[in-house]
Amino acid sequence: MLVSAFAFKGTPAKAITKAFREADICVSPALLQEYRQTPIKLEAQKKITHKQMQALIAGIAAVVSRAKIVYPAEGLSLSRDPKDNVVLECCHAAKAGILITGDNDLLDIADLSFDLRIVRPQTFIQD
Repeated sequence: MLVSAFAFKGTPAKAITKAFREADICVSPALLQEYRQTPIKLEAQKKITHKQMQALIAGIAAVVSRAKIVYPAEGLSLSRDPKDNVVLECCHAAKAGILITGDNDLLDIADLSFDLRIVRPQTFIQD
C-alpha cells in the first residue's frame, strides 16, 4: 500500500493519513529491508518515474520515522504468496488489530492463527 500511497496518491494516501492520526504503525527488520529495496527496483523496472521514486522514498521515511520496530519471534506461512508472510509476522509480533492493504493474497486469507482484521484502504477510511 505504501507504493500506491506515495507514488500514486488517491485512496491509499488518505488511508495513510488516517493511520498517522489514529493508529500505531509498526514495522519489522524484514519490512525495513523491503522498504529500502522496493523504490529503486520499481524505478529500474520502469514501473514508477524518478519523481515517483523520490516521493516514495520520502513517504517511506515518514512512515518509518513514526513506526515502532517489532521483532517477530516466529515465522508464519499463511499467505499463498510467501513474500507476504513477513507482513503477517510483523502484525503478529505487534499484536496489531488491523492490516490495511490492497494485496489480494492477504485480503483473501480466511483463517489466521491470531486476531487481525485485514481491510482495503477504502474500508479503513470509511470506518
